[in-house]
Amino acid sequence: MTDQEDKTFDQAEVEALFLNAARDGETDLVSEFIVAGLSPDLANDKGHSALILATYNGHADTARVLLNAGASIDQRDAKGATALAGVAFKGGVALAKLLLEAGATVDAPNTVGRTPLMFAAMFGRRDMVRLLLEAGADPAMKDGEGQSARDLATAQGYPEMITLLGGDA
Repeated sequence: MTDQEDKTFDQAEVEALFLNAARDGETDLVSEFIVAGLSPDLANDKGHSALILATYNGHADTARVLLNAGASIDQRDAKGATALAGVAFKGGVALAKLLLEAGATVDAPNTVGRTPLMFAAMFGRRDMVRLLLEAGADPAMKDGEGQSARDLATAQGYPEMITLLGGDA
């Protein structure tokens, strides 16, 4: 028997392997961990759940497995961000559609009041802004600093974004 075959993992190591599998899009492995009893809502020390890690890294199939296993769609990380916020920041429209279809809260603010629409506007993600607006996102919501998505787009110099958000460019 090799040392590798003798290796037993403690709970923390198993959980780390599960979260790494979610982050890396190892869908079959994620499924096996869930069948073995791990919670689909397991999160790391920064509050990044398996769903947040999978979606932020662009793994739709892994996200589907987690959602089908009952992962909380609006689970928040340590900064209050949901999976939809991370996807909006990165511009992953297909993943955002998946999350919205699964019931993600479109205007879920993080701890400083920033919503997915605000992140999309700040980073010039036009297609994401369109999708979130179609899903009912409120462009007039303000963050903790009193800034709306329109204000954030203006500050970043995105005239087309400002027009999408209902303002004058």
